[in-house]
Amino acid sequence: MVRKRGGKSDLSGIRKAPTGIDGLDEVTAGGFPAGRPTLLCGHAGCGKTVLAMEFLINGAAKYNEPGLFVSFEEDQSELRANFASFGPNLKDLMRRKRIAIDYIPVERSEIMETGEYDLEGLFVRLAHAVDAIGAKRVALDTIEALFSGFSNAGILRAELRRLFRWLKSKGLTAVVTGERGENTLTRHGLEEYVADCVILLDHLVSDRIATRRLKIVKYRGSTHGTNEFPFLISKDGVSILPVTSLELCHGASTERVSSGVASLDLMFGGKGYYRGSSILVSGSPGSGKTSLAAHFVDAACRRGEKCAFFSFEESPAQVMRNMASVGFDLGKWVDKGLLRMECWRPTAYGLEKHLADIHRTVEAFGPRCVALDPISGFIPVGAPSEVKSMLLRIVDYLKTRFITTLITDLVPASVEEDCYGSGISSIADTWLSVTTKTVRESRERVFSIVKSRGMDHSARIVKLVITNKGVRLEA
Repeated sequence: MVRKRGGKSDLSGIRKAPTGIDGLDEVTAGGFPAGRPTLLCGHAGCGKTVLAMEFLINGAAKYNEPGLFVSFEEDQSELRANFASFGPNLKDLMRRKRIAIDYIPVERSEIMETGEYDLEGLFVRLAHAVDAIGAKRVALDTIEALFSGFSNAGILRAELRRLFRWLKSKGLTAVVTGERGENTLTRHGLEEYVADCVILLDHLVSDRIATRRLKIVKYRGSTHGTNEFPFLISKDGVSILPVTSLELCHGASTERVSSGVASLDLMFGGKGYYRGSSILVSGSPGSGKTSLAAHFVDAACRRGEKCAFFSFEESPAQVMRNMASVGFDLGKWVDKGLLRMECWRPTAYGLEKHLADIHRTVEAFGPRCVALDPISGFIPVGAPSEVKSMLLRIVDYLKTRFITTLITDLVPASVEEDCYGSGISSIADTWLSVTTKTVRESRERVFSIVKSRGMDHSARIVKLVITNKGVRLEA
């Protein structure tokens, strides 16, 4: 697929107005249809108004397209209070007349089906507000309030078409919000037939974990993503992280980086891992997975490279204390600004929230190496396919940024390793396995390299010993 930004067309020939929203331009193949109306529909609280306003803000700030937000339900004071969360950027755009907010009250008594209902008054008001700032984008919130007095489907359809034709005649890229009906996309069930692009937003709760999802129901004259995509509303705005945005186009380096364990590097010909590759360390509890991750992190920091350590079981203080017992002072790297530790419980949020938080941390900190310990904590959070999809997106995202990534995965001692876990062994470039066995009434750790793409590596099964100076591998 080939597409261009800034209102130019993709291969379909439809001109696009980029939204500037993470992931949304990818699943819409470039943005909303320029000069045409897009319908955002969904139940209350699903994010319609927030997405519409962010579309306007990004248009004004990034693409030199001023925007007008028109509400038929809430007055100016209510709107300003609602949009305060958008911060100083919105206030600055309003001060510079790049964004305008208008309230057009609609009295039910003014909407009559007897005689000819005239929208000319609305058009005059809209035209004046558009001309005042030279608006190229318009958001109308919500369409039900404007046509709440209609019960005749024929008249309603005619007036909707008239409104949308007027928006098109002015060359406005419009976003219209609508409340979802009982068995229809919108309350009236007609708007979706008139709009050129229809996007359905939903807010689902499963096992007490809330997830917002977006689906493009139709997009006239353009290709688009057809799946349901989880999206987030955070202090940074709306973000959509679709798996379809990930393409197998990341580079492959021949540079090697140390694992931090000299005897392990020897098993890779004395050279270590490939730069920018993904390394999976799987094993039973207490087998030394986190200790191998600590070696990896410490080696990166000793090279002067930034490293992000994501822990999903222990707090930063607990990780640093435990790793100090095997010879690592991770605190000094934190103090020097080379190591950033992020710790949270996987069950606290939905999968897409964790994915977005990892993205934001990486974007803000800029690490060369990342450790995730352990990803098996995500298994209870969603269906196996959803967990694997989320982990796939993390791995591919880090690869596109050329970040060397080490991931640990907990496998219960009573379960066969290839029959359990997060299911990402197939996408990892290097897979290290650590298991335990009983020998003469004592427990021994057994280590092997299951695979390592593109390099010679030892096929030996060796003993892994954890000492107060780290990990050692013994034949």
